[in-house]
Amino acid sequence: MEGEYYKTQASVQQYIRMAEGFNGGELITQLKQVLPLNLTVLEIGSGPGTDWNILNETYVVTGSDNSAVFIEHLRKSYPDGQFLELDASTLATDQRFDGIYSNKVMHHLTNDQLAQSVNNQAKLLNSKGIICHSFWKGEGSEVFKGLFVNYHTENGLRDAFGLHFDVISVMPYEEFEAGDSLLLIGRRK
Repeated sequence: MEGEYYKTQASVQQYIRMAEGFNGGELITQLKQVLPLNLTVLEIGSGPGTDWNILNETYVVTGSDNSAVFIEHLRKSYPDGQFLELDASTLATDQRFDGIYSNKVMHHLTNDQLAQSVNNQAKLLNSKGIICHSFWKGEGSEVFKGLFVNYHTENGLRDAFGLHFDVISVMPYEEFEAGDSLLLIGRRK
């Protein structure tokens, strides 16, 4: 439920500048502890491609985004990469993966959209596939700088993913302030 923010050249360029210097390297390190290297990974919401580039060092990664402008940017920046224009809730692709990763993407989904995404992620994963997703920690939702943000608690994430995934861990971490974020890792049932 990202609205039109990521749909214009100006907003995409603004986001790329704002996100400069940030990456999910530490999150990907956690993923590597449970998902063997050289397997296939779908990144949901690749944006400027920073985490895609890190993932691509050790996995066969397919990037995705719901913004045609970001997809165009990714294809220009990484001409050898594979990128799909995908909605994070419907995930309309026939491809299958060993892992699915996102960094602060699915907090743009309503609870119903998140439930749809979780169900579709389970369908896209190979047997015992791994998910690794980060979220803003908190309760409720708000519109922040024109974007819908849905905050999550540890128990809420366990409930949201528990039907389709064995939740390996939900750990707090710091992006800007101590404990402001959560990293969920799970294995497909």
